[in-house]
Amino acid sequence: MKNKILDRDRLIVALDFPDAAPARALVETLGDAAGFYKIGMELCMAPGFFELLEWLRARDKKVFVDLKFFDIPETVARAVARLSERGAQFCTVHGNQAIMQAAAKAKSGGMQVLAVTALTSLDRGDLDDLGFQCDVAALVLSRAKRALAAGCDGVVSSGLEVAALREFAPRELIVVTPGIRPVDNDSESADTGDQKRVMTPARALLAGADHLVVGRPIRDAADPRAATYRIQTEIAEALK
Repeated sequence: MKNKILDRDRLIVALDFPDAAPARALVETLGDAAGFYKIGMELCMAPGFFELLEWLRARDKKVFVDLKFFDIPETVARAVARLSERGAQFCTVHGNQAIMQAAAKAKSGGMQVLAVTALTSLDRGDLDDLGFQCDVAALVLSRAKRALAAGCDGVVSSGLEVAALREFAPRELIVVTPGIRPVDNDSESADTGDQKRVMTPARALLAGADHLVVGRPIRDAADPRAATYRIQTEIAEALK
């Protein structure tokens, strides 16, 4: 069974910046409003990626390293083993059964492996182009089952598929949901950017998500700290 999640750690703030300096500035601006951060591929291409991870850990922040490891199983296993030494809470893999099994076997030190089900930027047309002969929901459920069988701790999944995942794995699977937009509804008027399958914080949590990844609505807000507190308040209200 999963450990109890603190309400404030439900929110994972995405540090989607071209280099570490503005990422650190946002963390300092948010202060105690957020305790969990995602660092991904864009920052990995800039100097100071691992120094930023260590800087976050030194400030008692949890870190989600979202690099979606995809390579031969042995290479992924070695990458996961090395990352485990850095104190990250989560890492992501994006591959077949052998890759997921290798990642799960290589983890240590409390790091948890999340399998990517279907990117939230994909829609039905994208799946057709990729040759998948099923809808998004079926693909997500299939990959989640395979991830659990492979020994992964959880999955990254759009909030639109979380309810179906919970029917299959009510407790075992950690579900991290990106594409979160703190708006009154999920209408087309929401600023969804390149995310095609989005959901509000409250609806994602009520569907069964464990953690919510929020980037632009905090990063681009006039007052990022206030925006973060509003989302934290919505999370707390949803969990009552």
